[in-house]
Amino acid sequence: MTTSTDADDILVDDLPAPRHSRRLAVVTETYPPEVNGVAMSMARVVDGLNRRNHDVQLIRPRQPARLTSAPSGNPAIDEVLTKGLPVPLYPNLRMGVPSKRALVKLWSLKRPDVVHIATEGPLGWSALQAAQHLALPVTSDYRTNFHAYGKHYRLGLLSKPIMGYLRKFHNRCDATMVPTEAMRVQLADRGFERLSVVGRGVDAQRFDPVRRSAAMRESWGAGPDDLVMGYVGRLAPEKNLGVVLAAFDAVKAVQPRARLVFVGDGPMRAELAARVPDAVFAGQRSGDDLAAHYAGLDLFLFASLTETFGNVTTEAMASGCAVVAFDSAAAGELIHSGVNGWLAGAGREADFVAATRVAALDAGARRAVAEAARTTARRLDWGDITARFESVLEGAIARVEPPLLLAGLRAVA
Repeated sequence: MTTSTDADDILVDDLPAPRHSRRLAVVTETYPPEVNGVAMSMARVVDGLNRRNHDVQLIRPRQPARLTSAPSGNPAIDEVLTKGLPVPLYPNLRMGVPSKRALVKLWSLKRPDVVHIATEGPLGWSALQAAQHLALPVTSDYRTNFHAYGKHYRLGLLSKPIMGYLRKFHNRCDATMVPTEAMRVQLADRGFERLSVVGRGVDAQRFDPVRRSAAMRESWGAGPDDLVMGYVGRLAPEKNLGVVLAAFDAVKAVQPRARLVFVGDGPMRAELAARVPDAVFAGQRSGDDLAAHYAGLDLFLFASLTETFGNVTTEAMASGCAVVAFDSAAAGELIHSGVNGWLAGAGREADFVAATRVAALDAGARRAVAEAARTTARRLDWGDITARFESVLEGAIARVEPPLLLAGLRAVA
């Protein structure tokens, strides 16, 4: 708005002050085109920070040639690629190698205002050491329940050392972001400090019921009135897929035409195909194609108990799917059982199966729940999430800057 005075004809522009720009270093060991929750959500945050006028330096491992070995091509982001090695439990992904010396040199020449570390692997640990060597503020994400994978990969004896490492890692940071209040309480009880809840958003324009395709459902062997149940994600032991199969068997007994669709890939694919020969295995999907697969489902089954959040839950809700899940992670935070989804007590497999039967047999309730789920998901705006993320970064900078400023003033005196 522009105003003027008759006395001197001075024009005054009543404009908001420009947003203060920061130099941000973001370190992550997974990033698109890799397909997983950490990669996709970090890409949204990086893009959001860039849109909010920050200079972002993205540090990540070089990806396999079959994905891409080159930067993403976004000229607004300064990408630094490091060497990478396959992740033991996820051979399709890469983890960075120790790089403290290189990061100290990089940040000495181009000092960031804050370093954010998204993953706790070798690259993340190097970034933490380098940042502390240079007295830089550091924030981190707690994104993967590595300690919860023990029983699925025979790592039980390592659960305590892994948790000890994670606690040491994050407690050396000025702030650690967690996706839910339940996770904040759980980690606080385990001795984690300076925790802030920063949730996850969902692209409700991409994940939308309008993408439902009769032709796609027909290719799955489902007619307009047939129930299609599905799962999206990695086909791996930690996803608790045996419970999904048990729920499907219970529904199939009363609805013989019900179909089961798996979207994703992983080490359990052959086993699942042997146990359910008529299931549809759509493989790994992305973008609008993934959104269309969600929209083709009537009922989304998510039995994982190892998630810190579970982006697939919100993507399914935005797509107009009725969700059955355990009271854990995003589902526990967002779903009110019987209103916008169905919940079973964490680990109560019989209750999960029973909830699935209820959802499968009552089409009217399922449609009402799906509509309510869509309404919930549309409130999870990435812009709001990025603003919260930014506020945690600013808080970390503020905690570190005053002592450094005082030290500088003493040196000048």
